[in-house]
Amino acid sequence: MSGLNECRYCYSAHAAYAAAQLPEGMDLVESVRDDAAAAPVSAKLGALLGIAAAVQRSGREVTDELVAVARAEGATDLEIHDTVLIAAAFCMFNRYVDGLATTLPDDPDFYSDRAKLIVANGYLGVLAREATPAT
Repeated sequence: MSGLNECRYCYSAHAAYAAAQLPEGMDLVESVRDDAAAAPVSAKLGALLGIAAAVQRSGREVTDELVAVARAEGATDLEIHDTVLIAAAFCMFNRYVDGLATTLPDDPDFYSDRAKLIVANGYLGVLAREATPAT
């Protein structure tokens, strides 16, 4: 979603986190960003990404047909609900981050290093580590 919203900070952070957990790494993440419909993901995930992209344009673009395709590919009502909720929330978060002119680290290692810490320690572990004064 952050890629569609052109929110560089959020895309970079979440792409690094996803890539750190996927065997295909950043290649798959960038494939989804570049062309979700052609990306090598399951048909179910592809259908849910289609719903997310519709939400990004306008909530009214989530059509009965998009929902029917997702259900036909095995998506549950909860997964469809969560897709709409998360996509809508990220539209707001991305605009918030960009609207505040958030400072953006340019170094891709910044994002991948943080992603590795989050994978290893979880978000709360990273926050606790950052809150601890250096000795």
